[in-house]
Amino acid sequence: MALRLASVVSSTVIRRRLPLVGAFCVLSFGLSNLCAVSLSSRTGCAQSLPFAPLFRTKFGSQSESKKFHTIRMEASKTTVPSIVVYVTVPNKEAGKKLAESIVKERLAACVNQIPGVESVYEWKGEIQSDSEELLIIKTRESLLEALTEHVKANHEYEVPEVISLPITGGNLQYLEWIKNSTRD
Repeated sequence: MALRLASVVSSTVIRRRLPLVGAFCVLSFGLSNLCAVSLSSRTGCAQSLPFAPLFRTKFGSQSESKKFHTIRMEASKTTVPSIVVYVTVPNKEAGKKLAESIVKERLAACVNQIPGVESVYEWKGEIQSDSEELLIIKTRESLLEALTEHVKANHEYEVPEVISLPITGGNLQYLEWIKNSTRD
C-alpha cells in the first residue's frame, strides 16, 4: 500500500497540480492568516490545519530585517482595494489572447496562466469534464464589472467563469504596482 501511494504522489499529474492547490489555499485562507504574527497571536481556521506548523517554521524564523514590508489593504493610503479574479479558458491560445487584451486595456496589472486544470461540472443536465487553463487576474476591486464585461465579450464560452476574491494584504510595493498599472 505504501509503495502504491508513493508512486501516486510522485506522479507528474499530482506534482503539476500541487502549486495550484497551494495557491488556492493561500488565496482562500488569506495572506494575513499565514504570516508569523497572525499564526502565533490569534486563533482561527489556519492554526487548526495540520500544515500550520510548516508556515510557522518557514515564515516565523525570518529575522526582522529580512521580512517583507506588508500591509493590510484598509490601512494604506497608497493602494486601492484589490482583488484576484479566476477565469477558466479552454486552451493556451485562448488564455493568452484574453490575458493580453485584459492587460492591454489596463483592466488588470497581471494575469497568470495556469495549465493543467481539469474541470468537472454540470451543464445542461449532463456531467461534463474538460481540460482547461486557469487565469489568475490581479486588479482593482473597482474594475470587476468592466473586467467581467470584457471577459464575456471576448470569451468563447456561453457562460464564462468570472469569480473574485479580495486581497486582504500583502507586499506594499506589489499592491502599489497593481494600483499604478491599472486604469482608474
